[in-house]
Amino acid sequence: MRFFLLITFAVFAASCKTGTPANRQNVNNNSATGASKTAVPAPAQTTDKIPVYTYEIVNTFKHDPKAFIQGLVFENGFLYESTGQTGESTLRKVELQSGKVMQKHDVDDDVFAEGMTILNGKIYQITWQDGVCFVYNLADFKLLEELKYNGEGWGLTNDGANLIMSDGTHIIKFLDPQTLKTVRALPVFQETGKPLYLLNELEYVKGEIWANIWHSEEKITSTTHGQLPNIGKPNYIARINPESGKVVGWIDLANISPEDSGDDGENTLNGIAYDAAGDRIFVTGKNWKRLFEIKLKAK
Repeated sequence: MRFFLLITFAVFAASCKTGTPANRQNVNNNSATGASKTAVPAPAQTTDKIPVYTYEIVNTFKHDPKAFIQGLVFENGFLYESTGQTGESTLRKVELQSGKVMQKHDVDDDVFAEGMTILNGKIYQITWQDGVCFVYNLADFKLLEELKYNGEGWGLTNDGANLIMSDGTHIIKFLDPQTLKTVRALPVFQETGKPLYLLNELEYVKGEIWANIWHSEEKITSTTHGQLPNIGKPNYIARINPESGKVVGWIDLANISPEDSGDDGENTLNGIAYDAAGDRIFVTGKNWKRLFEIKLKAK
C-alpha cells in the first residue's frame, strides 16, 4: 500500500514551453437515436461549465485480482500491464478475452513499479521512489536500459513524441524518451481554478490526457497549507488539455465495479487503456476481478 508522503505543492507562475482488431466504433444498441456512436465524444465547447460523462458497459472481461494495476496499455490486440507493490511488481502481456497472462517479467523484489507506456517498439516502466525507468523491448520484454529521473513516478503515457509522467502532485511532466529530461512541466487546474492534485495513472486519448486521481474523495495534506480537498468524488477520471493544463471534462465511473469497493483502501480505480484503431476504452483497478470496455455518455 502506498502511503502518501507530506509534500509541498509549488505554484507555477508560468509553464515551460509537450494481430490488430477490426476497426469499429462502440455502439450501444439501447442508445437513443442520434446519440453519439463514438466511444469518446469531444468535450462540449462552453466557457462556464465543463461536461461530465458517465458510462455504458459494452463488454466485461476477466482480470487477475492479484494484479495491483499501476499502468495499462492496449497494443496490437493485447493488454500490457504494470503491477506494483514491493516484491510483487511485474510487467505483463495479457490476452483481452480470457484475461490470461501470456508473458510476464518480474521486477526486482526491492522495487515498487508504477505506470508504463509503449513508444516506438519499447516499453517504458517507471518506479515509485527509485527514480528509475526500465526500458524493455516490446517483443520479448528484454531489458534494454535503465534511465534516471528526479522525484517520484506515478502514471505514464505518451503523445507519440514525448513521455508524459505524473508524480502525485498537480504537475504533469513531458519527458524526452531518450534521456528522461523534462521538456515541459504542465500544472493541471480544475474548472474552479484550483490545482488538481494526486494525478495518477495516465492515458493519451484523442489529443487529451486522461488521468485517474488517487483517493480523490479524501483530503490531502500539504506542509504549507494543511488539509486540502481534492475533487471530493471517488472514481472520477479527469480529461486534461495537454496545452493549457485545464480540465475539459470529467468521467464519473462511480459503482462500475461494486464488488471491488470493499474495505481495502487501495482497491481503487487505476487503469485506463485506449484502442485507437477500434475506438475502445478499457478501465480496471487495483486488484479488480474484472476489466471493462466502456462507452461514454452524457450525464
